[in-house]
Amino acid sequence: MKPQKKSVNIELTCTEIGGLWGIFMQESMNSCFLSYFLHHLQDEEIIPFANEALEISKGRIDKIKEIFMKENFPIPTGFADEDVNLAAPPLFHDVFTLSYLYMMNRLGMINFGFVASNNVRLDVLDFFTECSHTTIEMFGKAVKMMLSKGIYDRPPKMNYPKEIEFVQKESFINDIFGKKRPLNAIELSEVFFNIERNYFSVLLMLGFAQVVKDKKLKSHVLEGKTISEKQISFFNNLLMEEDLLGTVPVGMEVTASTISPFSDKLIFSMINALNAVDISLISHAMSLSMRVDLSAQYSKVLLEVMQYAKDTFDIVVENKWLEQPPLATNRNELLS
Repeated sequence: MKPQKKSVNIELTCTEIGGLWGIFMQESMNSCFLSYFLHHLQDEEIIPFANEALEISKGRIDKIKEIFMKENFPIPTGFADEDVNLAAPPLFHDVFTLSYLYMMNRLGMINFGFVASNNVRLDVLDFFTECSHTTIEMFGKAVKMMLSKGIYDRPPKMNYPKEIEFVQKESFINDIFGKKRPLNAIELSEVFFNIERNYFSVLLMLGFAQVVKDKKLKSHVLEGKTISEKQISFFNNLLMEEDLLGTVPVGMEVTASTISPFSDKLIFSMINALNAVDISLISHAMSLSMRVDLSAQYSKVLLEVMQYAKDTFDIVVENKWLEQPPLATNRNELLS
């Protein structure tokens, strides 16, 4: 009889701690928004979809709590019932819930793939793998439902190339005599999704601006809305210069309510999280752009968003709204 191997407890590394902690914060925030949307939803197609999303979000929170408790690791505070006022009137029309689910799952696919690639402890890796699979499924459901309701703006079409070509001229990257080559498929995709992401941001910021009472905070929210509108304008104009139709919003998804359903902490934490995503995705788009004018515009936008992100960070810190991520041990302090 072979001796049984003793099970070895492999402690969480910094990447696993950071990944789990970040997803916990994200899902507790997500649960607050979904709970509020569900409280007011009337659309019988969207209700079960939003319910499924909320159950998934709560399940992820419970799983992370389970992992942390086994490790005697402090459970983050995150966001809770006190951050949502269910008695407040609807701030968004039903269709915005679908836009929210679409965008959160689209961004989730990117985030979960990145987080999973940083983890090696098998139970944590399995958890993030499951999160990735579920998010992809939910994204597919969101697209299908948006198409059925006629509110999904498809990416631009382009003619198929007749043959394979290799880049031979410097003009592929640089403008020669003021002439620019057409956008390639990769650049066109990034431009489209930048516009789409900023339309979502404009709607979200408009809703937030209507209900935030503090003048300084309201001004900051409106600044974020303006930054998104500038990006939409530039990239829409770029598409039209390429003889492609610019993308347009299907309709207004924000109600006329001025009563806040969300705590200022929840609102600014969402803005803070979206800033981080925006910086990452703009940098990604810039790295894939092979036209100088496009790279230059992304650089300009990136600097503006980074400054806005810093100002947002200062606000959440000043108001003690930012829960501190786990820190490494300060050896200098121990040795002093």
